Amino acid sequence: MQLNNNVTEFILLGLTQDPVRKKIVFTTFLIFYLGTLLGNFLIITTIKTSRALGSPMYFFLFHLSLSDTCFSTCIAPRMIADALLKNATISFNECIVQVFSFHFFGCLEIFILVLMAVDRYVAICKPLHYMAIMNHRVCGVLVAVAWVGSCVHSSAQIFLALSLPFCGPNVIDHYLCDLQPLLQLACTDTYVTNLLLVSNSGAICTVSFVMLMFSYAIILHSLRNHSAEGKKKALSTCISHIIVVIFFFGPCIFIYTSPATTFSMDKMIAVFYTLGTPLINPLIYTLRNAEVKNAMRVLWSKKLVSDDKR
Repeated sequence: MQLNNNVTEFILLGLTQDPVRKKIVFTTFLIFYLGTLLGNFLIITTIKTSRALGSPMYFFLFHLSLSDTCFSTCIAPRMIADALLKNATISFNECIVQVFSFHFFGCLEIFILVLMAVDRYVAICKPLHYMAIMNHRVCGVLVAVAWVGSCVHSSAQIFLALSLPFCGPNVIDHYLCDLQPLLQLACTDTYVTNLLLVSNSGAICTVSFVMLMFSYAIILHSLRNHSAEGKKKALSTCISHIIVVIFFFGPCIFIYTSPATTFSMDKMIAVFYTLGTPLINPLIYTLRNAEVKNAMRVLWSKKLVSDDKR
């Protein structure tokens, strides 16, 4: 592909240019990021070491926590470090890498959330056939397809980004490199590119969200035929999933289906799904899930016993 780029680096304005507010951003999002790493690492470790969490739901939760960790890591460290700099810059190549990794792990999270909804549908609506349908081989194949699908999606984003010519303006009014802010700097008509962006990222977000809401509506409707105890347990799990879906997809749909114009609130909305959701997910899945909490207690007890023996 022939590129006509005179820009070798971009200037990231971040969330704010005020020195005092920058310190607040640094402190706040450092705490957010450390909390994200701690929470997701705890879930990953608990699922890997606990025999009680061997069901497909926790297999998918493991991959969700893994994608959350990677999704946050491709954004937060640079954002935190940039808050300490007077002028934050990112090279063209680093920008392209961030676009790829950001969309790869973001799309992976979407696909994993869809798989978790499928798992809950089979578990609640077809309980007698659950283990036959959602066996380890099927779950492994589904996750592999999710990884491949994410790679295809993020590769399409790179193709769109590399097709944009940059002739001079290089100030990105954002804290990360993404196609939406890059479209503002391209020295060409970006109508078609924005249309492709909406049909790619926007469609994935919107269609997945509608599918998820529809599937959970079917699941909640089917709970009428369950016992009180079974209904309570299934309802608790589904509500946790629905909360995560709304927190993640709401901001995504707003960003990727809106016109190619930069709103002042876009950056704050992006914070919700880039840094907020990876932090909230572990809290939701641990606080509302008795099995995960019990497994964590067992893991912590074993650690205390091993420390005492030393």
